[in-house]
Amino acid sequence: MNAETKIALKPIKSEEDYDAVMDEISKLWDCPPDSAEADLLEVLSILVEDYESKHHAIQPLDPIEAIKYRMEEEDLSQKDLVKYFGSKERVSEVLNRKRPLTLRMIKNLYSGLGISADSLLSA
Repeated sequence: MNAETKIALKPIKSEEDYDAVMDEISKLWDCPPDSAEADLLEVLSILVEDYESKHHAIQPLDPIEAIKYRMEEEDLSQKDLVKYFGSKERVSEVLNRKRPLTLRMIKNLYSGLGISADSLLSA
């Protein structure tokens, strides 16, 4: 695409609009920085981000799935979680959904493992 190519900028209102804008973005992806194409790419990206946040929002993980995901990501065992839960038994009960997370556990997991509060509080 050259600098003389014109595209009508308008809100994305449908999947067809979205697909068209994504096609334009792919054409602009390797444009030179600080060019007219780079400015257009930035504006189109903002439009896509707005549309995706409204129509393709990603829901937070279930709290237990979020914990298990972080365990896998950090290569942690249940034993490694004792400091966040208080005991080995408590870790097992929570991960097996036999006991709910307490506020203290949520705070510990958030501050110690960086698990999103949104995920830990969703249910």
